[in-house]
Amino acid sequence: MLDTIYDRRSIRKYLDKPVDEKTLNEILKAGMYAPSAVNKQPWHFVVITDKGVMRDVKNLHPYASSLQTAPVAIMVCGDTKLEFAPNFYLTDCAAVTENILLAAKWLGLDTCWMGIYPWEKTMKDFSDYFKLPENIKPYSLIAVGYGAEAKSRPDRFDESKIHINKW
Repeated sequence: MLDTIYDRRSIRKYLDKPVDEKTLNEILKAGMYAPSAVNKQPWHFVVITDKGVMRDVKNLHPYASSLQTAPVAIMVCGDTKLEFAPNFYLTDCAAVTENILLAAKWLGLDTCWMGIYPWEKTMKDFSDYFKLPENIKPYSLIAVGYGAEAKSRPDRFDESKIHINKW
């Protein structure tokens, strides 16, 4: 499992190979097993597979070039009616997003996390395009597919960022 964490990279080019429904459902299920404040589970997902929608969404986000070749994208949204307290959906949706990234990697897929929150204009554009109810806030967009590029594991461990008992 640790290799999955260490080897996960943001991949922006994908093979022309579909992601089967069973695998996609496993990834979404793993997302739903993320922790949430008081177990409120304030999340919803918009799964995008249509190439026309994918092109439109690519134009809504300034860093969504990976959608040009990705066979699937998942938009993670937070439900403000279900969150434990104001803005708690943000941490809950971050946990969901990370679970999705790691589950996909474990299952042999690659991903790229594109933040929608906190850009107000981007959030509004996504909300308008997908006709989201007022209480549903777009949080992140995840490209999912079989990577057409490989990235090596960097050395990110930095002891200077660890503080024991005090700064």
